[in-house]
Amino acid sequence: MTSTNRSAHTNEEMFVLISTPNLVYRILTPTESGVVFELPEFDPHPAQAPGEGRIQLSFTTMSNDPFAQMKATQREGWAFFAPLELLTTPAAFKLVRFAGVQPGEKVLDVGCGTGVVAVTAARFGATVSGLDLTPALLEKARQNAELAGVSIEFHEGDVEALPFKDAAFDVVLSQFGHIFGPRPSVAVGEMLRVLRPGGRIAFSTWPPELFSGKFFTLMSSYLPSPPAGAAPPVQWGNPDIVRERLGDAVTGLTFDRDILYTPGMSPEHIINLFERTGGPMIKLVESLKSEPARLKELRSAFRAIIDLSYRENQLHQSYLMTRATKK
Repeated sequence: MTSTNRSAHTNEEMFVLISTPNLVYRILTPTESGVVFELPEFDPHPAQAPGEGRIQLSFTTMSNDPFAQMKATQREGWAFFAPLELLTTPAAFKLVRFAGVQPGEKVLDVGCGTGVVAVTAARFGATVSGLDLTPALLEKARQNAELAGVSIEFHEGDVEALPFKDAAFDVVLSQFGHIFGPRPSVAVGEMLRVLRPGGRIAFSTWPPELFSGKFFTLMSSYLPSPPAGAAPPVQWGNPDIVRERLGDAVTGLTFDRDILYTPGMSPEHIINLFERTGGPMIKLVESLKSEPARLKELRSAFRAIIDLSYRENQLHQSYLMTRATKK
């Protein structure tokens, strides 16, 4: 038996299946209208208390999201990010501290990746949930949480359709994650929706005029154009644009800057690292293997960008931190 309703905030459809405690279901294949499930036969009137064995599932259907293919590509590309978690761990501590996370607060980490921010917030004593688009990164996040001895609920999901109730969190964080949501108004609307009034939103982003901003701009010049309406991630690194996007929904808007350091014995080592772990770079290099001249051109242009920020055997990646309080 199933019942269906549509979320007021997203294109999400909710299905509730009533089963016996031993019911096992299996997702067979996604379709344009949803997901096909294989269910074993079971007694529709089981001898159990009302409500037992109830499973609630949620998902955004492919036909309802014009950016579904773009997000599928992101999900695949960022699966190789895990080796970079050590580089982003110091920045995670700085973001959690900048947000003022306190013991007992409910915290959501959006675009949590391998859990560097989520684990850090949990070690501050917060009750933490993490959400990411990429299953491979969530698996590593769960391993990191277990190793750190902290309890965190991780969810596979999309910043544009957060599977949480209104005002569910005291703090909403994102470290270089929510910026890849193609529609900033939808992403920030969802992040503020799940944040309680008086709660804090804080995130780290890449300024467009510095290394990472130039990197993403270079990648976009070689990649196919995104769907109409998709905003460049680096716009989130511009304080004026951030101020406009958060608008009058927040107060106490504050900015700070810091630097993320990536060690490398040479600029060529940095290029190699990005080609093995950077979502956009992985797909682009693969697509250009049949065009060696263009691949050489790309690497030369990337090397020129690296040279501007590489010194003392490290790539210096400056970033912006933003913090505000929801009205």
